[in-house]
Amino acid sequence: MRTNRTLEIGTGLFVLLGFAALFFLTAQLPENGLHLSSAKVGYEVTAEFDNIGDLRNGAPVTMAGVRIGDVQSIRIDPQDYRALVTLRIDPQYSQIPDDSDASIDTQGLLGGQYIAIGAGGSETFLRSGSRIEFTQPAIVLENLINKLVASFGGKSSDSSSSSSSSASPSASGTSNGSRAPAVGHKESPQ
Repeated sequence: MRTNRTLEIGTGLFVLLGFAALFFLTAQLPENGLHLSSAKVGYEVTAEFDNIGDLRNGAPVTMAGVRIGDVQSIRIDPQDYRALVTLRIDPQYSQIPDDSDASIDTQGLLGGQYIAIGAGGSETFLRSGSRIEFTQPAIVLENLINKLVASFGGKSSDSSSSSSSSASPSASGTSNGSRAPAVGHKESPQ
């Protein structure tokens, strides 16, 4: 009976440890804004975007593929109704030219979104409170698919109407009564 009780306690502790690990990993996800690690240091810059897509707080900020910071906050600018994104840049990256551009990119086809900073050529650098002026909004995959479907839909109806109108004179025959070959088919020798 004693070993049975020890086994139950061990199993219970194992399950409890599993739930604690699950909570810890969930708390570390960038989407929820809850982080158990200490506050990160760095300087904050802002950028305005027309469309941020599915960008979330905690998303990476990269430059040349290297993570240099993260997204601190996202809100609407009440003056021009654009998304105002605050970025925290690690302090060792203090020499980013102030004419650099920021774009919202996607990690892979279905991955999360992040901000990519492209280096400018200015001799002055971003500092805390700076604003990145040159931005490119997120490319929303659903919008691209809708445009692609609409363009194929428009072309197929145009081509079917033009092919039916061009096929009708050949179907009725030529003026001398001989039969014209169908479009795209060779006339068989007689």
